[in-house]
Amino acid sequence: MSDHPLQIGVDDLKAWRAEGRQVCVLDVRETWEYEICRIEGSLNIPMATVPESLDRLPPEGQIVVVCHHGGRSMRVVSWLRSQGVDRAINLAGGVDQWAERVEPGMQRY
Repeated sequence: MSDHPLQIGVDDLKAWRAEGRQVCVLDVRETWEYEICRIEGSLNIPMATVPESLDRLPPEGQIVVVCHHGGRSMRVVSWLRSQGVDRAINLAGGVDQWAERVEPGMQRY
């Protein structure tokens, strides 16, 4: 059993980044969605291409997976954990929640 939580909230991610924790924000939305809005510094790998793109993930640190509202990203977290990537964590509420609570000026869709 992993000692990493299955998901975190946007306030937690904001705090982790402010503390300088090693965090990769993996955005699994489609490219067109990513072009509308994104969490600064995130890595965009659309959900369907994650299995062939594992080599793009950093070897260490938390991987916080994000999508629009948290559904697709939770599926990716489940898959990553089944592949032994137990440091994958879902961002509850997705980029939409991030825009609402952390970056209110961010464009939304």
